[in-house]
Amino acid sequence: MSESRVTIDGAALRHNLQRVRQCRPAAPILAMVKAEAYGHGAVAVAGILAAAGVDALGVAHLDEALALRAAGLRLPITLLEGLVGHEALDQVAEQRLHLVVHQAQQLHALLQWPGALARVWIKVNTGMNRLGFRPQEVAAVAQALHQRGGIAEIGLLTHLACADEAQDPQTDQQLQSFAECRRAVALEHASFANSALILTRPGPGHDWVRPGLMLYGASPLAERSAQELDLRPVMRLTSRVIAVQTLRAGDAVGYGATWRAARDGRIAIVGIGYGDGYPRTATAAPVALRGRRYRLAGRVSMDMLAIDVACDEVAVGDEVELWGGQIAVDTVAACAGTLSYELLCRLTQRALRHYE
Repeated sequence: MSESRVTIDGAALRHNLQRVRQCRPAAPILAMVKAEAYGHGAVAVAGILAAAGVDALGVAHLDEALALRAAGLRLPITLLEGLVGHEALDQVAEQRLHLVVHQAQQLHALLQWPGALARVWIKVNTGMNRLGFRPQEVAAVAQALHQRGGIAEIGLLTHLACADEAQDPQTDQQLQSFAECRRAVALEHASFANSALILTRPGPGHDWVRPGLMLYGASPLAERSAQELDLRPVMRLTSRVIAVQTLRAGDAVGYGATWRAARDGRIAIVGIGYGDGYPRTATAAPVALRGRRYRLAGRVSMDMLAIDVACDEVAVGDEVELWGGQIAVDTVAACAGTLSYELLCRLTQRALRHYE
């Protein structure tokens, strides 16, 4: 049995959802549960969010939406990457899913398909240059969808490239472009605020917000911690000490002998590695053991890692927190040269899930 364990704190998730409401009290909430709810477990998390009163759920792919429907989730679910093909559109209609349209092939398929849909979101590319129609194309797209008929609601959305950097002028440029598109098409529903914008520009707006990372208690902002933002970690990743080794000064640890003991002491071997999803690149990342912080020693292996515990008392079976309440996932991500998004999403099924 794996020593790794992922504990999901439902109360922390509800607290973070309340932070969304504090920032945008009048806004309907489209909560992101794509990528297994950022590694937290989509069905369980969606159930908690539904019970807490979110208005809709967001996923990337059709199979993610179908899994939620199969689990009994009846909330509106939006397919953020959209679809192409009549068979898939039949499933969208049958399951009463909401659809994003962001390119001409998708639009053509939808115009040719005879069925009805509850809502279609037109995605406009305001400057991220990933998905979306150009602003000058949006009016024609909206007109085509209106003329087609059979769509109960049509909305407009965009995605912001630099909202995590509060002073970046691109955000204002994108918001201005989006506002101009809204005036041109006059659609009832609109959405542009991700976690970063929700936190940096609170207000009474009535447009749909799309919180993602902030729901899970990590910071979406480059220069502010989750604690500063009053976000609580939803995931706690732990493992256990499986061995303790005594070292002499100069002894090497792990593959490549990249770490050597600076003094006589001990290392604790912990039963988690990159095979569980812990980042191999997390050089010298902190962990928590017996209420104290220690650092990794040497390279992360597939199934285990080592921590330098000096001469402190440590025993086989002791719990080690890799991230959670004592060690921020953002801190580990910085040590690994990546983002908390990636760490949360990359955990494998080796780590046992437990929901509180």
